[in-house]
Amino acid sequence: MDRGPILRINDLKVSFQSGGNYAPAVDGVSFELREGEILGIVGESGSGKSVTSLASMGLIPSPPGKIDNGKIIFAGKDITDISEREWRKIRGNQLSMIFQEPMTSLNPLFTIGNQLDEAIRLHTNLTKKESKSRCIELLGLVGIPRAEGILKEYPHQLSGGMRQRVMIAMAMACQPKVLIADEPTTALDVTIQAQILTLMKELNNKTKTSIILITHDLGVVAEICERVIVMYAGQIVEQGEVRKILKDPEHPYTKGLLKSIPEIRGKKDRLYSIPGTVPEPGTVKKGCRFAARCPDAFARCQMEEPELYKTQKDGHEVRCFQHTLKEGSGDHAGVTS
Repeated sequence: MDRGPILRINDLKVSFQSGGNYAPAVDGVSFELREGEILGIVGESGSGKSVTSLASMGLIPSPPGKIDNGKIIFAGKDITDISEREWRKIRGNQLSMIFQEPMTSLNPLFTIGNQLDEAIRLHTNLTKKESKSRCIELLGLVGIPRAEGILKEYPHQLSGGMRQRVMIAMAMACQPKVLIADEPTTALDVTIQAQILTLMKELNNKTKTSIILITHDLGVVAEICERVIVMYAGQIVEQGEVRKILKDPEHPYTKGLLKSIPEIRGKKDRLYSIPGTVPEPGTVKKGCRFAARCPDAFARCQMEEPELYKTQKDGHEVRCFQHTLKEGSGDHAGVTS
C-alpha cells in the first residue's frame, strides 16, 4: 500500500549570523516523511541534520538563526510561517521531539511524575487522576518497571537509559503523528542503545507514529530505518532505501561513512576515517562541498556544484558528477528540484 507523506520539507534554507554575515547551515533540503515510516538522517557533526529537525519543529532561535526559504508542510498544511501560538498547539501534540541528552532535557528540580503530568495536561483536558493513570500507562509503554515508584523520583536517580525512556514517554504523551529523535542513543552504552532502538521500532509498530531518526551511525540506521538521507555541509548528498544504499552507495561520502564502520571480524591495524573535516558553513564558494575530502574528485568538481540527480534505481538520488559519468551525462533520470 502506498503511504502518503505526513511531513514534507521543500527547498529548506536556514542560516545563522556569524560576525556581520549570515552563513547557510541548511541549503536547499527537500524530503518527505511517509505515514508510519522510520526515516534516517545521517551525517557528521556540522552537516545540518539537527538544524533541519529544529526547523521542522519551529525551534530555530531568531536571532541568530532564520529560515531564508522553503516550506514545511505537515498533514497537508503549510506551517512554515505560523505564529508561535499556533506552533504550541502542534508542537508536542502532533509533532514531537526527543533531544540528544536526556539529563539536560529533564528538569532536575521536579519529579518524573511532575514533568510527565505537565506534558500531558498542557495538551489535553484530563483530570489530575486521569493524567496520573496516563503517566503510568506511558511508562509501561516504554518498558519502565515499577512505574508508580518512578513517578516520585528525580532525574538524577535514574540511569541514562531510564531517563531516555522517560523522554520517549513524554514525547509520546499526546500520541503525535511525527516523532523526531535527535541522536537518541549517543550517550548510552551499546546494550542500552539496542534496547532504545527496539523500543522505538515497537512504538512505531504499535502507534503508527512516523519517526525521523537523526544519527551519525549508519549501523543504527540499518537496524530500524526504511529509508535514509545522507547529509553533508547543509545539503542532501544521497537518499533512498536503506538496503539499496548500504549495498550499493553512489556518493563517495556515503562510501566513506560505510568504510568507517568497524568490522567485528576484521583485524585492521587502524580504523578508516574520512580525511579532513566538514567545512564551516558558507566557506565553500564554488564547486562540490565534498571535493576537498573526496578521493574521486576531478577538475569539474572544483568548479561546479553538482545537482541532486535521480538514478535509475527506484527513489535513489545522489549529488555527484561521478553518477553522470556512469549513466551518461544526458541519460540520468533527472534533477530533483
